Amino acid sequence: MNFKQILSAFILFTFSVSGLMASGNQGDAKDTDLSASSLHYPAKPSLAINSSSYNTAFGVRGIGTSGLTIKHFTSNSKAIEGIIGLWPSALSATILFERYVNAFDEPGLNWYYGIGGHVATQTDWVYYDGVRGYRRSNGDFGVGVDGIFGLEYKINEVPIAVSLDVKPFLEVTTNGDAYLALDPGLGIKFTF
Repeated sequence: MNFKQILSAFILFTFSVSGLMASGNQGDAKDTDLSASSLHYPAKPSLAINSSSYNTAFGVRGIGTSGLTIKHFTSNSKAIEGIIGLWPSALSATILFERYVNAFDEPGLNWYYGIGGHVATQTDWVYYDGVRGYRRSNGDFGVGVDGIFGLEYKINEVPIAVSLDVKPFLEVTTNGDAYLALDPGLGIKFTF
């Protein structure tokens, strides 16, 4: 399987998942209107994430795939998250389609889960007369399928959300290697 075939499969997979996630939006309004909490207990907090009152967040993720992250809610319970993973010798771009559900009836505390994919590139360290430089190695691209499961808390008093998750992935590289990782992460994001 060459790089073009892997990249084509990744793009097809990403658009298929986004289409499935978008088609699920039609049932959200009906489910919310007929929920027991809205009919019998109007003062009880909604199961929707936007009870935490933010639509977009950006920040950092550490431990496993470490780097910059941005998240945007497309509905009350669905979000798209992008992660740019940065290492001394590698770079990755991940997109995840996530669902959110209130955890333990606590406002601002939410479980989330989802699926997505990533592309990655790796470089080698090369020294030129004592000065560090980069050189790409042969077969240095990878494409992967990612899942995610975690818990996020949006602090009401300040525009900050803290998350703890695992993002298992399977990656296949252009030189024929395959990697499987659990990829835990701790995130801190500014919300608006």
